[in-house]
Amino acid sequence: MRKLILLFTVFCLGIGRIAAQEVTFRASSERTVVVNQQFRIAYTLSTSGQEKAKNLQLGDIKNFEILYEPVLSQQGSSTSIINGKMTSSFTAVYTCVVMAKTEGTFTIPPATITVGNSTYKSNELTVTALPAEQAANAAAHNNNASQAEQQQVASASSNKDVFVVMHVSKNSVYENEGFLVTFKLYSLVDVSGFEGAKFPEFEGFISQEIDLGSNTQMKLEAYNGRNYRTAIIKQTVLYPQRSGKITIGAGKFDVVARIRSQQRVRSFFDDFFDTYSDVKKSLTSAPVTINVKPLPAGKPASFSGAVGEYAMTSSISSNEVKSDDAVTVKVNISGNGNIKLLKNPEVVFPNDFEVFDPVVDTKTNVTQSGVRGTKSIEYNAIPRYAGDFTIPKAEFSYFDLKSQTYRTLSTPEYKLHVEQGEAGSGSVTAPVLNATDKESIRFLGKDIRYIKTENYRFHKGSFFFGSFNYYLFYIVPALLFIVLFIIYRKQAAENANIALVRTKKANKVASKRLKTAAKYLNENKHEAFYDETLKAVWGYLSDKLNIPVSALTKDNVEANLTQYGVDENLIHDFRNILDTAEFARFAPAQESGAMDELYHSTVKAIDKMESIIKK
Repeated sequence: MRKLILLFTVFCLGIGRIAAQEVTFRASSERTVVVNQQFRIAYTLSTSGQEKAKNLQLGDIKNFEILYEPVLSQQGSSTSIINGKMTSSFTAVYTCVVMAKTEGTFTIPPATITVGNSTYKSNELTVTALPAEQAANAAAHNNNASQAEQQQVASASSNKDVFVVMHVSKNSVYENEGFLVTFKLYSLVDVSGFEGAKFPEFEGFISQEIDLGSNTQMKLEAYNGRNYRTAIIKQTVLYPQRSGKITIGAGKFDVVARIRSQQRVRSFFDDFFDTYSDVKKSLTSAPVTINVKPLPAGKPASFSGAVGEYAMTSSISSNEVKSDDAVTVKVNISGNGNIKLLKNPEVVFPNDFEVFDPVVDTKTNVTQSGVRGTKSIEYNAIPRYAGDFTIPKAEFSYFDLKSQTYRTLSTPEYKLHVEQGEAGSGSVTAPVLNATDKESIRFLGKDIRYIKTENYRFHKGSFFFGSFNYYLFYIVPALLFIVLFIIYRKQAAENANIALVRTKKANKVASKRLKTAAKYLNENKHEAFYDETLKAVWGYLSDKLNIPVSALTKDNVEANLTQYGVDENLIHDFRNILDTAEFARFAPAQESGAMDELYHSTVKAIDKMESIIKK
């Protein structure tokens, strides 16, 4: 009986060991190969047990010729004991040699292998076969040429063997339509250094650079009949800001290439003891012209220049609140396009609400397919009176590149019920007690003294009583009281008019923001300076024209300034300041002189506006 229990235990342990065994079977090879040149496919088997593998079968490999069937090229096993637990592993690598017969991109199906009683599949591989080079430079192998001729050949060869090309994904786009620009290095020689890169300024575009990481890997690629090792130097998504033909200028790059030294007399040993020298080459990428098409007519009223593909959702914090409690409407815009420069949709609260500046959070990811991301806008307001209110829908329009039409997205209309808050403010006006309230009645017997009826005498004199000074003593305080009362009522009325208060303080608020911008200017903080300048100008125009910032556009600013009698030159100055700051905020770093000029232009324009709109 004891033997049966022991055998049963060993059997269960064996089943557990087999069940717990982990097996991985993976295939790997070069991703890019050349037609009629052999390459290897390695199949790696890893197991946590000691079971032998057998019956390795390749899939139906088309467009490739199998030169050598898979053979076991490497194997190994290891055993370890950790905390009294013994574990073992086994690794085997099977290698086969194949050759691509035609050019193209092909899929190598999975291979299968048997371990124990189970069959495992490897992953499939995708391999691109490039054509064989169409021409060779015979002059580089001419051993009868003179040494001077050999040096000229070497120089000419190196110019063709290493160069930089600027590729654009599209040559014809719409305004604000993103496209990809790639700077790629092509080389037939070893490149040991890359320095002094000077990329174009991308004038007329807003640029969003793609993070390529720190590790640059060389890949094999066919270009103009030759197979080069290539590396991507820089990738940027550009958004054109005006229509017409815009040229992206040339880039300049310095590379250090390892060139085989040319010798006049060569021997058999030269092939074994070749010498190389590092040659510094200055490379230039050719400029590219982009045809930027204007957006078609029929723009919706809520369109502010967004181009791409977008979706919009919204929510409200609550449909039932009390007076003096905050209400938040959150709008999310997501999609592919220039998310950072999207104009916020206008959420209009009722007039009895105290409205605050929206809180904006933008998250973007720059990829080869464009800039994807989400822009979240929180609109906060506080109702001051009880009642039922309606927050109308907000609209956002964009130009859809797929259908090449304008599309309008909108939020739902929100119904809001506001109940009376504890503070006492509401739709019903609280009664106001005057001099006959309880406090006055309570102290009435103490603050009025009784009249004496005995032992009194009248004093008559002409030195003060009934004189001019006597009457002046009453008239002057009365006049002062009336003047102060009028001033107080006027200030109270003005303070009650929030729009008028904002208009008067517009210059003061703008000056504070411009002081902050000047600080960033002195610290040479490019993006922060332009961002603060934009806030100063938009905030000043919002306060001066009594229009919420979320509702401001360049068109309605121009129309309102015209109604106030502002001349066209000053309107043009403000529009030019906004355009320059918006463009430069995401453009490459500008010179300090340009930033300084924009700052002084902004200060001068606001001073001129104060002299025209004085209220």
